[in-house]
Amino acid sequence: MHITLNQQPQPVPPGWEDEPLLWLLREPLGLTGTRFGCGMGQCGACTVLIDGVAQRACLQTARGLQGRSITTIEGLAAPDGTLHPVQQAWLDLRVPQCGYCQSGQIMGAVALLRATPRPSDAQIDAAMSAHLCRCGTQHRVRAAIHQAAGGTKP
Repeated sequence: MHITLNQQPQPVPPGWEDEPLLWLLREPLGLTGTRFGCGMGQCGACTVLIDGVAQRACLQTARGLQGRSITTIEGLAAPDGTLHPVQQAWLDLRVPQCGYCQSGQIMGAVALLRATPRPSDAQIDAAMSAHLCRCGTQHRVRAAIHQAAGGTKP
């Protein structure tokens, strides 16, 4: 069995077909940027893009993803290492504090911008409310998303 992961066909090791995508990514595939948070799809730490839509990796299995495209935080940067605009904005505006939820937040922001290229503050707040963060950097998250969208709104 194969999945499409970060634009590449990826064989699924035997015995991993029905395990949560989160563990498939982290264990045999070594992609540890997708984080384990709650394991119940509520915190957003394990967010990946499935066909461009933000989804929780802890709630998906490889078997259910055949024929679909999965992008992890490791797959956002260009092959030459150029960061995705959301990743760059996160660094420019010093969004992370503890950093644990950041990969999930970045994936959620990328999905938001794909669906809504110029989101309002309310749209950003609604989309990002699905990602638990206790560090209090929500104002920097909003500013980074505006920057990545090509705006400079504070």
